[in-house]
Formats: sequence, C-alpha cells, structure tokens
Amino acid sequence: MAGLLTKDTTLSYKADGGSTFTELEHLMEVPELGGDPEKVEVTTLSSPVKQFIPGIKDLGDLAFKFLYDNETTNSNYRLLRGLQESGKVATFRVEYPDGTGHEFDAYVNVKMDAAAVNAAMTFTASMSLQSDIEVTNPTVA
Repeated sequence: MAGLLTKDTTLSYKADGGSTFTELEHLMEVPELGGDPEKVEVTTLSSPVKQFIPGIKDLGDLAFKFLYDNETTNSNYRLLRGLQESGKVATFRVEYPDGTGHEFDAYVNVKMDAAAVNAAMTFTASMSLQSDIEVTNPTVA
C-alpha cells in the first residue's frame, strides 16, 4: 500500500450560490477535519461505573495556512479577505490527490502570521463552520 502524499491537495471555494469552485493557490497546511462527539454523562445512582452517551460533535474552527502572494490583484489573501468583508457564508472543498475530499459551509476570517527574518510571509484563514463536514468520494469506474 502506497502512502498518500499531501502534494496536490487543494482548497477551493464558491460564493453567492455559484456553480463552480475556484481553487485558492499556495495552500501550505490543512487542519484536522472532523470532530469527536461530546460525552454526555448518564450515570444513575444504581450504575456500577460512570456511563456516557455521545452528544453533539464540536468541529471547532478550521485554520488553513497559505503562502502570502502579493504579485497579483486576485491573490489568495485578497480573495479570502473579500469573503470575510462580505460577511457571507461560502462553500469550501478540500480535495486530496485521489479525489476524496471534504465539503463544508463557513464564514472566513484571515490574519497575517508573524513575520521573521529569512522566513516566508504566510497568513491563516480560519473557517467558522456553518454546516457539517461532508465527505466526497471519487467516482469509481
């Protein structure tokens, strides 16, 4: 079994009910996608041990890291900043080299990362989820 490399993993978005996704270039890091359900305690006075049932999932925020590119007027930073300033929810899709992916709706917030000598300029796009994360699978022939 060959390991799946992260090379060619992409993040795309569509906004305002668009029909096609636009890839966001210079993606450097993808966060964990998914979540664990909260534990709800249901222990009674007659229980021999503490007992729990699964509650709702807390997916948290998703933080994607990008290389900052100021070479074009439609840079990834400017596109994401525009989504943030619009205050609208957009649909995002993470896609892996084998075609498997994750799709979700979120508000976006961007911030410049710390700058350092002899280091690349980067920024983080944090996604505040507004939907569950759906797994998309490649078409099998």
